[in-house]
Amino acid sequence: MPDIIETAQPAGSPGKEQQAAGVGILLQISMLVLSFVLGHVLRRHKFYYLPEASASLLIGLLVGGFANISNRETSIRTWFNFHEEFFFLFLLPPIIFQSGFSLAPKPFFSNFGAIITFAILGTFISSVVTGLLVYLGGLVFLMYSLPLIECMMFGSLISATDPVTVLSIFQELGTDMNLYALVFGESVLNDAMAISLYRTMSSVRSHATSGQNFIMLIISFLETFVGSMSSGVGVGFISALLFKYAGLDVDNLQNLECCLFVLFPYFSYMLAEGIGLSGIVSILFTGIVMKHYSFSNLSESSQRFTAAFFHLISSLAETFVFIYMGFDIAMEQHSWSHIGFIFFSILFIVVARAANVFSCAYLVNLIRPAHRQIPMKHQQALYSGLRGAMAFALALQSVHDLPEGHGQTIFTATTAIVVLTVLLIGGSTGTLLEKLEVVGDVHDASLGEGFQTNNGHTTHSYEEGASSASRLKSRLQELHRSAASFSTLDKKYLTPFFTSQNDGDDDPAEDEPHRARGDSFQRHG
Repeated sequence: MPDIIETAQPAGSPGKEQQAAGVGILLQISMLVLSFVLGHVLRRHKFYYLPEASASLLIGLLVGGFANISNRETSIRTWFNFHEEFFFLFLLPPIIFQSGFSLAPKPFFSNFGAIITFAILGTFISSVVTGLLVYLGGLVFLMYSLPLIECMMFGSLISATDPVTVLSIFQELGTDMNLYALVFGESVLNDAMAISLYRTMSSVRSHATSGQNFIMLIISFLETFVGSMSSGVGVGFISALLFKYAGLDVDNLQNLECCLFVLFPYFSYMLAEGIGLSGIVSILFTGIVMKHYSFSNLSESSQRFTAAFFHLISSLAETFVFIYMGFDIAMEQHSWSHIGFIFFSILFIVVARAANVFSCAYLVNLIRPAHRQIPMKHQQALYSGLRGAMAFALALQSVHDLPEGHGQTIFTATTAIVVLTVLLIGGSTGTLLEKLEVVGDVHDASLGEGFQTNNGHTTHSYEEGASSASRLKSRLQELHRSAASFSTLDKKYLTPFFTSQNDGDDDPAEDEPHRARGDSFQRHG
């Protein structure tokens, strides 16, 4: 009888395929249940050396390792049937949307300038420094040699930090709200920036001539990022007007109201992907706009349902992502012959992260008043950037985008970096925060100041630096005042126009967990 089953299996018997699919889904559900239960037990006992993300990763590693030992690799792999397309189209959208949707406006916008600096300029610096160092390392035979554009692709994907582990510990220990907002905000925009850079580099590699690489890189990136952001903001504004004027907030239409609210984010994502832009950037800004404007136009019951729904699916998605990463790490064929590439990549990433954090903190401190400077202990806390699901997924995609040896080397190096950072750095975050004395150091008073309190009377609070920095400081102050003007514009005109209530600051969901990125990606760490 077993022989008959084995011979019938390759023939693709519908009954056997359905049975295999059922066993695969059962295995996935069992791993999810185990991850949530184990995460709850670890949280309850305040055991920070194994955060939830690390626990999920380890569960995937154990199951994948068992699959290899039991020689059932082929059948178990078909049960999971996971591809990066599934990650980008189904798992990542709710995670990224929840990241934007769950932003608490006051701490986020009071640190908006710093967040933009770290997420956009900082990620760009980190990508370029990593890519150049990897390229130079190959030229001097320190490590496996890759072409310059492929090194830049590696720099882009490995610069995507994932703060899920760090933020969950931040919440448990109760850390400084300004530091939390910086880590949270950077992680929200960092993923979008990294994927835009990666896709831009990939596009330039595919069909750009060598003399036009740099110019096309800048133009292509601006087109992708600005176009995606505009489409996301546009969809968000359309949804706000619809929920304001359609009159859906009545008892017999609340189901329709919730259905439409859930569909708008996916509409934004697929619209951007369909016209060749970045769906991740689009859905992120759709989440920010819908939270700020559309959400207050919903009925109270719809607000509770949609907030709980997005929190639920993002938690499930991110937990499954970490499980799959562990499973795939154990199951995939890795190119371990280039250990030098992994070792030096880790060193170069440390250098690039330092260039990112400390240079951006210097620029931010140039324009901030003395009482709102980013202290060195906060910069050190920002320095420990974990790599997670976004870096892993882009590395998995690079296996298809690049020649076999190159893509496999990048994927193996990224896998090693993800495991080391999630398990080692993630597990030591609680101890690090305690040593830096930022645990419980909450300064809520400074959060309410925002841009307005710093507008027009900041100059006298500054420590005047060298004359060479004064020009840069004055230009940054102008940008700071522009941000303040936007905040005033939003309060006086945009909020009354797009919402049915003028008190836009009293957001019913603002007290809904900031846990978003600690429970949800973050991003990332």
